[in-house]
Amino acid sequence: MSGNPGGATASVSTHILDTSVGRPAAGVGVELSVRTDGKAEWSAHSASTTDADGRCKDLPALPEGTAHARLTFGVEPYLNANRTHEEHEAGERGSFFPEVTVVFAVAPGEHYHVPLLLNPFGYSVYRGS
Repeated sequence: MSGNPGGATASVSTHILDTSVGRPAAGVGVELSVRTDGKAEWSAHSASTTDADGRCKDLPALPEGTAHARLTFGVEPYLNANRTHEEHEAGERGSFFPEVTVVFAVAPGEHYHVPLLLNPFGYSVYRGS
C-alpha cells in the first residue's frame, strides 16, 4: 500500500510465531503506543492479546500525525507457561527476555505488518506484508 496524500492514517498488524515449537504463540499481551516525533512522549494507543493463530486482529488505525509506533510484546508469561516439565522441575526460567519492544517509523496511508519470531533465548522481527 502506498502513502495517501489525503492524510490517511497508517495501520498496524502483528503475529507471533514460537519458533521453538513451530506454532503460533497464543495469549501474548501486546501494547501499541504512538508518538508524533522522536522527541515526543509515547502515548498508549491500544492493547490486545494474540489469538489462537498468534495474531492481533483488533489493533485500531494509528492517529493522524503519528511518526513512530511501538509494539511491546509481554512474552514472559507465555514462555514461562510453555516450559517443559524438565525445565519446570529444574527451576529454569522460560524466557531470557521478559518483553520485546519494537519501535518503527510510519508514514500516512501505509500498512505495517510486524511479525515476531520468538524462542526462549532470542527473537527476530521484520516488516511483513
